[in-house]
Formats: sequence, C-alpha cells, structure tokens
Amino acid sequence: MGNVVLNLSMAEINKMKNYYDGKLLDKVPPGGIFSAKTASCTITAYKSGKVLFQGSGNEAEASRWGVAASLKAPANSKAARGNLPEGFSQLSVIGSDEVGTGDFFGPITVVAAYVRKEDIPLLKELGVRDSKDLKDEKIIAIAKVIKDVVPFSLMTLKNEKYNQLQMSGMSQGKMKAILHNHAILNVLEKISPVNPDAILIDQFVQESTYFQHVKNQKSVAKENVYFSTKAEGIHLAVAAASILARYAFVQYIDKLSESAGFRVPKGAGAQVDEAAARLILKKGREVLPQYVKLHFANTEKAISLVNKKFKK
Repeated sequence: MGNVVLNLSMAEINKMKNYYDGKLLDKVPPGGIFSAKTASCTITAYKSGKVLFQGSGNEAEASRWGVAASLKAPANSKAARGNLPEGFSQLSVIGSDEVGTGDFFGPITVVAAYVRKEDIPLLKELGVRDSKDLKDEKIIAIAKVIKDVVPFSLMTLKNEKYNQLQMSGMSQGKMKAILHNHAILNVLEKISPVNPDAILIDQFVQESTYFQHVKNQKSVAKENVYFSTKAEGIHLAVAAASILARYAFVQYIDKLSESAGFRVPKGAGAQVDEAAARLILKKGREVLPQYVKLHFANTEKAISLVNKKFKK
C-alpha cells in the first residue's frame, strides 16, 4: 500500500483544504494544517509544506496535486488530467480561475476567459502561462494586452461582502463556486451564439460538491464542463484567466494600500499581521472588515500585536 509525500506551497495546501471541504477530519496531528479522508485515502497536510497520502488510493489522489518522486505516472496520465478529451489543449475553451483565496488582505477575484483555438499561438507568443510563475510587473503587462484579445468576465468579492457571507455560514468553497458559475455564464452570453468546445474550471472542490454549491442559482453552466487541478498547464484559457484575475487582484491591493496610507502586503504570513496591526493603530479595529478576511488567524495575531504595543 505504502505512502506518498508531496512538498507543496501554502497556497496549494490552502487550495487542497478547500477542495476537501466536507471530508475534513476533526483531529489534526501536531504540526498539521488539516486532515481529510476520502473513500480510499487519508490526506494530511503539515506546516512544513509536506502532504502525506495514505491508503490504497494514495497514488491516484496524490496525482491530483503533483507527481512525487515515487510516482511513475506521466504528467498527462488520466489520473492527473481526469477525463479530458484528447487534444484538449488545442480546443476553443472557456477557462476559469481565482486569486486571493489565501490572502488575508484583499478580495477574491474570479475570471472566466474564452480562448479560441486560433488565438492559442498568439497567447503563447505574449507569454501567457500560470500567473504563479510570473511577477506582478509581467502579469500587468500581459493582462493589458490580452484583455483586448480574449472575451472574459471578472467577478470581485470584496472583503465586506466576503465577511458577511462567511459569518452567515457560507464556506469559501461555495462562494468561489458561485463566482465561477457567474463568470462562466457571463462569458457564454458574451460569445453567444458561439459555443465553446469545452469549459475548464481550475478545480478547488470535488465536482459533485461544486454543483451542490451552485444548485440554487438561477442558471448553472453544466454542458461540457470539466474540472482539473493545475488547469493552467492544461489549457491557455485557464492561464489567461489566472493572469487577468491576478491583475485585478493586484489593482485592488493598490487601492487598499492607497486607502490605508501604506503598502498592504499579499499572502498570510507574519508581514500581514504587522500590517493589520498598523492599520488598527492608525484607523481603528472597526475598519478591518473593509480590508481583510476576518476569520483568518491573522486577525487575532494582529490584535495581539496591538495589545502588546499598548502594554509597553
């Protein structure tokens, strides 16, 4: 049976945690971030970045997130790519992706973008690829060009609304599913009467969970919809969507920074704790909902920093 271990970034681990929403276990081992259990595998993610897959389905489950040294499956194997049609990368596809889910400051931005097969060579020439591989300056430069090349829809869930939904009991996974669905429907309307060959969503929850999340929406995109992790590397439509979503997120962070009066950092590390503490000291704790995702542990850390400062 054996085990499989992957080394992943915190952003990838946060995405995994959202993906396994509904399968999370109450008990987490020391140093762990989360544990989840599927029918054939137990997944445990640690603060070190290591993710352990145990059980008979360990290799298939791990291949959703990357290929460990012990795995022999090729990158384009069925386990890694799901049930996508042959030649998928050369089809005309709507791809959707999101940014900001693991960032303390700033909104969630979701973009769906339609890339015709005829435009694939041009997008490659422009340097379109996964936004995580690009610096902000490059993302801005590419986004300014491709926003006039590909039809797209941007959905921005601002912090105040995000916090309201979260406190009402809505999971981040459901918020994202609704945003993805809206963005995709908007693009379908923009390109009508043309129909894409397929729709590819960068997978953040299991397919059944996604459709459960959106079942009460007025309209749901269901035809030729596919899900895959690491979808930016499967079709340029998702890579284009990720760049446009990152571009929108960076612009929003710039606005928050201007409002705060200092540079607001991205991510969820110690630097954001200090920035949030600075914001509280400058503008008061009541402004936090406009800037941050309140349920993140960073909120209490920032408040603790403020309290320590007052005790000095």
